[in-house]
Amino acid sequence: MSRLARLAGWVATAAAAAFVAYQASILARLAWWRGHDPSTTAFMEARLEKLREKNPKAQLRQQWVPYARISVSLKRAVVAAEDARFTDHEGFDWEAMQKAWEKNQRRGKVVAGGSTISQQLAKNLFLSGRRTPWRKAQEAVITVMMESVMDKRRILEIYLNVIEWGDGIFGAEAAARHYFGVGAASLTPEQAARLAAMVPNPRFYDRHRDTAWLERKTRIILARMPSAELP
Repeated sequence: MSRLARLAGWVATAAAAAFVAYQASILARLAWWRGHDPSTTAFMEARLEKLREKNPKAQLRQQWVPYARISVSLKRAVVAAEDARFTDHEGFDWEAMQKAWEKNQRRGKVVAGGSTISQQLAKNLFLSGRRTPWRKAQEAVITVMMESVMDKRRILEIYLNVIEWGDGIFGAEAAARHYFGVGAASLTPEQAARLAAMVPNPRFYDRHRDTAWLERKTRIILARMPSAELP
């Protein structure tokens, strides 16, 4: 075997070992987070860095609250809005993905997703915001690992505590206090539906809180909430 072939073999082996080690580190963190709350996420760190470009003293607003102290209305609203089959699938809603693809094809641009709560959480915990084939593949791998080590209740608990809900606003408690002056446990069904409606574009709706679309989406979510199944 030539020196070049041996070198290529060593490089390939090293790359494979690095890949396996990286995946193992993600799995270890997911397993740890079954019983320990994440202190931050990749997405939160990226947003904080962006905010500090304008204000070096900027801080994110987030306060962790356990599952039992988050309004049932907010849980139902988010599931109804983001992932109606959350309790039934194993990380991927293939039907929703197919519908999103068809809608995007009709519009000629990306106007709909199809990501489940588990996929969104996988992305927020570990990945950058750049849309690349590698990122989507890694998101899928993390989603599979997450679903294998966490139950649905824990996935939803973490999701509700780390998703973005405004400019520097993260998690249900900070969002409830920012928009309504109450804790996450005290949100009414209408307030919960409005927060869920903001999830796809929270920074925009933080600045534009009275748009007709937001009002319409809030009413749609409110009507769907009674049928939303929770873990």
